[in-house]
Amino acid sequence: MNLGLKNNEVRLIEYSPKWKDEFKRSKNLILDHTHIQENRIEHIGSTSIIGMSAKPIIDIVIGVDDLEKVDKTLFKELENAGFFRLKVNRPNEIVLAKFLDESYKVKTHFIHLVEYEKDLWHNLIFFRDYLNNNKEAREKYLDIKKKYVSKSSTGIIDYTNYKENFVKEIYKKRK
Repeated sequence: MNLGLKNNEVRLIEYSPKWKDEFKRSKNLILDHTHIQENRIEHIGSTSIIGMSAKPIIDIVIGVDDLEKVDKTLFKELENAGFFRLKVNRPNEIVLAKFLDESYKVKTHFIHLVEYEKDLWHNLIFFRDYLNNNKEAREKYLDIKKKYVSKSSTGIIDYTNYKENFVKEIYKKRK
């Protein structure tokens, strides 16, 4: 399984059932190194959607009680598991990454720390579950992703923004 993207690279690969196995391996690694409860660790993103082509990065959401009070111990524990905090500014989340090697140039996994049982947590899980259960939505999302990639292989922020309206429309279905 070839996981990983360079900084600002955007590339899709065909779905692999091995992504689920890699998530389980990563989840066990996190459980072994941290005090995080198992039910607060979920596989999200396109690699969690069966049959979906995706960027070759495993996305993991971890629910914490309060983002403002995440202690340094947790970051050290996650670092011991191979995940390093990124200087990424996203509302209501802290992002960490695992890298292919010690050059730190190719990211293979993301952790999204969010507040457990709050809107973002529920939206991320709902999006995954909705697309897994709705073929039409899954196909539309894949078309949007492919359209962007057909025009550019860079611009991760632009790629995320390009998909944003679709994602928000799915989130609205949760309400």
